[in-house]
Amino acid sequence: MTGDFWERQMMRTRLLLTACAIALVPAAAAAATAERSSFGKMPDGTMVEAVTLSGKNGVRARIITFGATLQALEAPDRNGKVADVTLGYDDLASYIAKPNYWGQTIGRYANRIAGGKFTLDGKTYQLAQNDKANSLHGGPGGFDKAVWRITEVKDGPVASVTMKLTSPDGDQGYPGKLDVTVTYTLDDSGALGIDFHATSDRPTIVNLTNHALFDMAGEGSPYGALGQRLTIPASRYLPVDDALIPTGERRSVEGTVFDFRRGRTLHDGLRDGTDPQIVIGRGWDHNWILDKGATAEPQLAARLEDPKSGRVLEVLTTEPGVQFYSGNFLDGTMVGKKGHVYRMGDGIALEPQKFPDTPNQPAFGSARVEPGKPYRHRMVYRVSVARDEVAG
Repeated sequence: MTGDFWERQMMRTRLLLTACAIALVPAAAAAATAERSSFGKMPDGTMVEAVTLSGKNGVRARIITFGATLQALEAPDRNGKVADVTLGYDDLASYIAKPNYWGQTIGRYANRIAGGKFTLDGKTYQLAQNDKANSLHGGPGGFDKAVWRITEVKDGPVASVTMKLTSPDGDQGYPGKLDVTVTYTLDDSGALGIDFHATSDRPTIVNLTNHALFDMAGEGSPYGALGQRLTIPASRYLPVDDALIPTGERRSVEGTVFDFRRGRTLHDGLRDGTDPQIVIGRGWDHNWILDKGATAEPQLAARLEDPKSGRVLEVLTTEPGVQFYSGNFLDGTMVGKKGHVYRMGDGIALEPQKFPDTPNQPAFGSARVEPGKPYRHRMVYRVSVARDEVAG
């Protein structure tokens, strides 16, 4: 009986170990992963790499070193069907030949600086101009057109890729040598974090963001993003002049088509020509003053939901503003992924940031960065699914 007893015990042990091994397989498979690959070569032969971050719930993000760009963000709908919800191109050659702001890291200064000029410590700096007289998104040679260097790639529970860029003193007219890192992280809940960090050897100005354009029905969908519902927790926004530079006024959204506090379907107000601000912007192309202000940890800046598919995007940030751009300049001349022609409203941008033209408008705060005081911004694109279809 003793031999039988130990044989039974050993059998139980083997069964237990087998059960434990089986139980561990899903846990290991559930870990988020990072896969490195090639995305092509620049005309000078520089290799452009891609890193695909994948989570267990079906969310995948592909980041390429050209522009530290979010090239794709794939997410399942309520039926499990996966679609890429970001506008862009399928190949590097198109990003180079037909540049646009579709998922790139934007810097040194996101948005517009009036006249391409600002004064810092009594000295006036003239920046490269690429938006008529203004400087837009860091100028014609901004961070969106640079090839970044991968410094680290990690698998999960949180998968990540870190990229680095050094912008020399005088780059696009900006003072100081700026060392910049951007880290994309993806966890198994569908949260894609983007962490920006920058240090300078001289006083300068910095304002970094990501410029993805989203269509939560899937890029290239027949009706674009205009039937989707947007919420922005902001009681005020910044009106702009004819050059899309903030006037300095902080205007209430109450009673206007700029009120997204309780959610608003995008086609409701986009063509409201009775509001001069809609006429100036050809739609929405404005900065909302988030009620939360600047925060130590990311808080909600915007929520976009497609009622048909159930896909939901939440944008969180530590910054005090979010620029909502309704794709007003997508005019059908750009052919994007899978041969899709992009038109107005086919995708929208929700760009967390400091306020536009802050260096020229002290009432907006400060964009100053100096030695020993690095710049930091953390933002999150959090993807989920609403299980029940709601009216648009």
